[in-house]
Amino acid sequence: MKRRQFLRGAGIAAAASAVAAPAVAQSMPEVKWRCASSFPKSLDIMYGTAETFAKAVAENTDNKFQIDVFPAGEIAPALQAADAVQKGTVEMCHTASYYVDKDPTFALGTAAPFGLNARMQNAWQYFGGGIELMNDFYKGFGIYALPCGNTGCQMAGWFRKEIKDAADLKDLKIRIGGLAGLVLAKLGAAPQLLASRDIQSSLESGALDAAEWVGPYDDEKRGFQKVAPYYYYPGWWEGSFMLHNFFNLEAWNNLPKVYQSVLRTASGSANEWMLAKYDAANPPALKRLVTNGAQLRAFPQPVMEACLKAALEVYAETSAKNEAFKKVWGQMLAFRNDGYLWWQVAEASYDSFLIRNRTRT
Repeated sequence: MKRRQFLRGAGIAAAASAVAAPAVAQSMPEVKWRCASSFPKSLDIMYGTAETFAKAVAENTDNKFQIDVFPAGEIAPALQAADAVQKGTVEMCHTASYYVDKDPTFALGTAAPFGLNARMQNAWQYFGGGIELMNDFYKGFGIYALPCGNTGCQMAGWFRKEIKDAADLKDLKIRIGGLAGLVLAKLGAAPQLLASRDIQSSLESGALDAAEWVGPYDDEKRGFQKVAPYYYYPGWWEGSFMLHNFFNLEAWNNLPKVYQSVLRTASGSANEWMLAKYDAANPPALKRLVTNGAQLRAFPQPVMEACLKAALEVYAETSAKNEAFKKVWGQMLAFRNDGYLWWQVAEASYDSFLIRNRTRT
């Protein structure tokens, strides 16, 4: 190729690029949002999930759509992040839906006692109509929601004394809230919902007998084993702990469709990131906790049976007076029961075999 032809061709390509880039940029308006997280920075995986989401949004819009994330307390208290979204104080928040106490139906988006496990929760949300069903409910509160994170099954928490039968739950002062609190209250426990900063001192003083938190990775940072050495499992009230991005419904509807698509994609990516991060971080943390004095305990079968019976009573009572709750819980329960038909054939049998043989070399 002659030098003149090459330069002419390069000039045409550069000109085309100069025209195309602004055209693309102009189709993506500058948008700046604020996100109120329900979590402090010390919960680095939960808080980090919102940061991971915001980074993906920026990268996929050439930084045209930027979301600033604020930890709990800076814009809104942890349990009132959704209120800030409803009022339009912020465009969105990253939270657990069961922090909203306006209706027990909110709880079903995050966790339900003896409900879905993490993979079933994803399946129900994305392919079982869960997203649509929950958003039909949320729109009455001016919110649009997308799944954005999951801890997986949580631990039942830290206890100052052993739980040998259901009678040991009577008068037990335990830090817990939501539907699980109602279930334990039926068994005579005294549930209390305290801010995270007050848990340690309350255990030390005896104001609390037990406290649920998250799981090994997050619990290790708190040193609970020093005052409540019995570490119980499973957390039957949180077989899945799904977080959501709550968007102000008007702000969501005013976004270009391409930005709505970016938010869906980024939320889904962050949802996967969080569960994988916890699955990687929890095993070594559990080993360290046991080494440092935590005494692992499984709830005895009679305790689990008593808790299930109480949970079913709570579901029946709540469904009798709340049609929205009845509709969502009914569909979730049917999905869970069908899911376990498959689970017992493949997942559970595979996992059980390898658990029994994991130390073989």
